[in-house]
This record gives sequence, structure tokens and C-alpha cells, in this order.
Amino acid sequence: MRVAIIYLWRHGRWPLLHRPERFTEWVQWRKLNGAAHGLELLTDKLHSKSVAAQRGGRHYCIPTLWSGTRLPDTCPAPYPVIVKTNHGCNQNRIVRCDADWLAVRRIAPRWMASAYGGWLDESAYRSARRLLLIEPFLAGPAGGRPDDYKVYVFRGRAAMVQRHVGRGGDHRWTQFDRDWVRVGGADIAVQPPTTLPAMLEAAERLGAGHDFIRVDFYEVDGKLWFGEFCLYPGSGLDPFDPPELDLALGRLWAGKGTA
Repeated sequence: MRVAIIYLWRHGRWPLLHRPERFTEWVQWRKLNGAAHGLELLTDKLHSKSVAAQRGGRHYCIPTLWSGTRLPDTCPAPYPVIVKTNHGCNQNRIVRCDADWLAVRRIAPRWMASAYGGWLDESAYRSARRLLLIEPFLAGPAGGRPDDYKVYVFRGRAAMVQRHVGRGGDHRWTQFDRDWVRVGGADIAVQPPTTLPAMLEAAERLGAGHDFIRVDFYEVDGKLWFGEFCLYPGSGLDPFDPPELDLALGRLWAGKGTA
């Protein structure tokens, strides 16, 4: 009932939880029925890197400079770095100087205090080890966060790429099909990333064997980097624009369409 009421609040309609049709309804179905065996382990970022490396992607895995449960007094790596949790989403800070390091040391214990995902019933996150990670910061335009490419993979076939820009500020996203034709989101005319063919191939290799998985990447100075896997995009609570895209992706999840 909680899952249904939250969905109603966000989408203005009751979800079909037992026979989902829309992509956002399938996300709720996954919450209630659990992730397939082994899929839940992909919420663990360190484990995800090992999976990516084993499947031929070691060259685009971002190095882990440090991991542990409590940040040391001084940063163990040269600035800039990014500090993030191994077990959650949207728990990260860019560290460029000693003042940033002190700030993230104050925040990190709150991240570590509890498991992630409980309040939105994203139970697969319980399988991730509760750790802090430090990685080198990959700078994007003007030294900010790099553009983020999220590839929606259905049964081993990449169907859609969601491009995110302006994180930490004017955050917008646009959806493109695998041929880089805009299918939804912000009306932003942009050339495809130079690594698009490699990105799609890598996403399909990493996403093989699952009904649906989202595989996230960055492109920095023409180089492809693996970010993470996502089981519950937007927790199924972000409306699609146009709404028909929600239904089209739902058919792909159900195995009734072709990307």
C-alpha cells in the first residue's frame, strides 16, 4: 500500500502492481518482488567494478583510491577526489581542498548511520556493504561534474540513453534512442558522445542476462568511464516526458517490444 500511495502522489494514478504496463510500474514491481538472484549485488559499487572488469571493462573502471568505514584525518590521495558511499545513491561530495575534506568528514557518519533505500522500499540496497569510497574526480566542462550517460538495457539490448547535464546546478536530462534520435526530456540539441558505439557495446555486455538494468557511464576528454549499475531508475517516481515513453519502455521490460 505504501508503494502504491507514493506512486499515486507522484504520478496522479494508481499503479498496476500485479500486471505492470509502464516502466515506472515495473520499477514498483521490482521493489515488491525483489531483484533477480545476483542482480541485487550490483548495488554494491565495489562489486560492480569487479563485475565490469571481469566482463572486459577493466580499462574503463574508475580506480578506487581508498575504502573503509571511517574517513582518516587527512585525505589519503591528492586532490581533487570524490567521496561517495558504496551502498547508496546521491551520497557523494567533491573534495578539492582541506576545507572540503573537513566538511565531508562531518557528513560521512550520517551516510554510514543507516542502510540506503529503505524509505522507498528499494530492498536490493541491503545487499551492498556499508562503506565509504574515494575515487579520483573526473572533471567535466569548466571543472564541474562530467556529463552522465545512463543506458537502459532490456534483455541485453541497449534501447535508450539518458544524458544528464548540470548536476549540482541547472540539472536537466534528455532521452535519446540508440541512434541518438531524441525521444524525450529537455529539448537540448547535442551531438552524440564520441564513445557512443563503445558505450552501447559495453552496456549490452554488462547488462546481459537481465530483464532490465541501467548501466551508467561518463565521457571525459573522449574516454569512456563506467559509473555504476541502477536497478530502480528514479525509484520509478519521475514522470516521463512524453508519457508514451513510459509505456514504450514498459513493453520492452515485459519482452513485448524491440529496441
